[in-house]
Amino acid sequence: MERLGFIGLGIMGKPMVRNLIKAGYRPVVHDLNRAAVEELAKEGAQAAETSREVAERSDLVITMLPDSPDVEAVVLGPGGVIEGLSAGMLFVDMSTIAPATAKQVYQRLIGLGVESLDAPVSGGEVGAKAGSLSIMVGGQEKAFARALPIFQILGKNIVLIGGPGSGQLTKACNQIVVAVTIQAVSEALVLARKAGVDAAKVREVLLGGFAQSRIMELHGQRILDGAYQPGFKIRLHRKDLNIALQTGRELSLPLLATAQVAELMNLLLATDRGDLDHSALALLIDQG
Repeated sequence: MERLGFIGLGIMGKPMVRNLIKAGYRPVVHDLNRAAVEELAKEGAQAAETSREVAERSDLVITMLPDSPDVEAVVLGPGGVIEGLSAGMLFVDMSTIAPATAKQVYQRLIGLGVESLDAPVSGGEVGAKAGSLSIMVGGQEKAFARALPIFQILGKNIVLIGGPGSGQLTKACNQIVVAVTIQAVSEALVLARKAGVDAAKVREVLLGGFAQSRIMELHGQRILDGAYQPGFKIRLHRKDLNIALQTGRELSLPLLATAQVAELMNLLLATDRGDLDHSALALLIDQG
């Protein structure tokens, strides 16, 4: 078994590490939140003080971080992963970041003889805990084959999309569909309730027809219950939509529905609701 390193122990990273431990690995872990490091160390992980140390003690390093600047700092910055790498290692970024940043990391590391993959995920906290994430991968086939046994512990639907950056572009597409669908489900269920119809029964029947979706199933129930504790925070989804919109601008491609939902998320952020789950889009329809 390869020595694994894992940096980023948030809502997604922590359950992913737990699944690796259950599979028999003893990953070297690091996070600015020392409590998360210590918690996982008690469960079988190995604690590290810096990102550089993680790389020095690993053959394959995984990062799961909030945004492009975080990946740049943790991987390429002072005391970062790049300072602990050696030729022949593999770096896998499972964060959701800009495709351009993924390509930049690839170019920097390949010059050191280190292959890298961008491998963002979909499935949220539920998928991370269940080991059922969808993993969309950009990079070279040989590196993908090496990482595949790890991916199979963390996810179920695992696809090599293409070259460096293509995994991140695919994730941007995923986030468009998720955001616009959450908005549609929100509008439908709030409309039903305000019209005096049993919204729970509306959801039940829609799950049996063309409107059926995983979002109707999971987030539809959240909306009915008013349960908006985060599985995936609005501020992070808004960041993902910004990546999609920026890519669209670079291609002179109008993404009208994406832009609209991004503005609704901006409103939630402006009213101090950015740490709620992204299904809280329903609040804007229900309460304003």
